[in-house]
Amino acid sequence: MTKKILVVDDEAILTKMVKMNLERTGNYQVRTENEGSKALQAAREFKPDLIFMDVMMPDMSGDEAIAEIRDDPNLSSTPYVFMTAIVSKSETEEMGSSIGGNEFLAKPVKTEELISTIERILG
Repeated sequence: MTKKILVVDDEAILTKMVKMNLERTGNYQVRTENEGSKALQAAREFKPDLIFMDVMMPDMSGDEAIAEIRDDPNLSSTPYVFMTAIVSKSETEEMGSSIGGNEFLAKPVKTEELISTIERILG
């Protein structure tokens, strides 16, 4: 059974590459969104199993978008992973504790790392 993954990042090239690489495996159906302010509507329509969310976007931060998603009773239990350009593990752990993220991945993210994260969280 394919897993539904929502990828929200203001970098359209990144979301296009993630979608292409994950869907190529045949195990994932991927929807992308390039505006944090549209993440809630995309999640409501797509009903993802997991959300990858960029931390820093121009219109709405990733933690603000996740807060909106978590407020929706139909999406409140959907797991999410923040993606960030911060590369230090200690910095990503510090950010995770400050905004309550489940997990962080440093960008650029390799396909193998995305798949490993998906499988670890969704089983």
